[in-house]
Amino acid sequence: MRKIITIILAVVLVAGSIFFAKYLIDNKNKPKPKFEKIVKTVFIDTVKNTSIPLIITANGNLIAKNKIDLYSEVQGVLKTTSKEFKPGTKFNKGETIIKINSDEFYTNLQAQKSNLFNNLTSIMPDIRLDFPNEYLKWQNYLQNFDFNKSIDKLPETTSEKEKFFISGRGIVTSYYNVKNLEVKLSKYNLRAPFSGIITESMVNPGTLVRSGQKLGEFIDPTIFEAAISVKSEFKELLQIGKNVTLFNLEKSKSWDGKVIRINGKVDASTQTITAYIEVIGKDLKEGQYLEVALEAKAEENAYQVSRNLLIENSKLYIVKDSVLDLVTINPVFESKKTVVVKGLENGTLVLSKPVPGAHIGMLVKVSTENNNQ
Repeated sequence: MRKIITIILAVVLVAGSIFFAKYLIDNKNKPKPKFEKIVKTVFIDTVKNTSIPLIITANGNLIAKNKIDLYSEVQGVLKTTSKEFKPGTKFNKGETIIKINSDEFYTNLQAQKSNLFNNLTSIMPDIRLDFPNEYLKWQNYLQNFDFNKSIDKLPETTSEKEKFFISGRGIVTSYYNVKNLEVKLSKYNLRAPFSGIITESMVNPGTLVRSGQKLGEFIDPTIFEAAISVKSEFKELLQIGKNVTLFNLEKSKSWDGKVIRINGKVDASTQTITAYIEVIGKDLKEGQYLEVALEAKAEENAYQVSRNLLIENSKLYIVKDSVLDLVTINPVFESKKTVVVKGLENGTLVLSKPVPGAHIGMLVKVSTENNNQ
């Protein structure tokens, strides 16, 4: 019985081996599957070397040319004026921006004026006796003395004797004490030095203002400056008085500006020179970001391509007989989005859009659509 089972297993094993060998032989003779090559469609431009003007762009933020920080030089309670001391409030030249209560100080000033007047009155008899020829001018000064107005300048002395007499009686000292208080009184009212607008307010009416405290900021919103930095190699493009064009970020608006100052120092870390451009126009705000276009010399026999087409900063893909090839070029000028290159022959087909996975020898199909840069 065991012998029969062994024979049956041997027969099954031999039969299985035969069928397996036949399966392998049949599969070996089957043709290998063919995969269809994928040909990518690319967009191209035809090279035509021309004279390309080099436009250097720089940027900067606008700063009001006429701008002052408002500080208090005196102490007192802030009073309400005809206009609110708030950001956005406009004031004409000479208008009172801030008014601080000066009642106590004004009373002290009037007391000093009274003291000066009394001193002058007390010396009049002596002047009549010792300086009869000068009596009339001092009498006129006293008659025109107005406590509610700024005091006039003291009459001129005509001799050393008169000068010593007036000074010795303390008249000159009293006069300058009053003038000093008059100057200080004017600081209780801050007036607009030019027509402008409040951009920052740090106090409210009723607040106790202390000497040296910052109150706010006042600017002229009609004239601005933009500080721009340009590479030192292009410093010849910056000349005082040169007219330039400024753009907003969207390039939807432009303004004419003029170079008014140039820093005489090159920034050691960036190797740039700072120039200051004055610009006047509507729709300009302090802090606004603007770009400046400076036209340099034109580059002859050159071609302009998009920066994202450069490979290793000095190579470009071209299409030759429906196959990609990589050529070396010479970049001569770079801007934010484009590069001016030399070394391409007229008629060369260069890619106008990057191709993912591009490599030398890649088979491509040129699009028939018009796709200029």
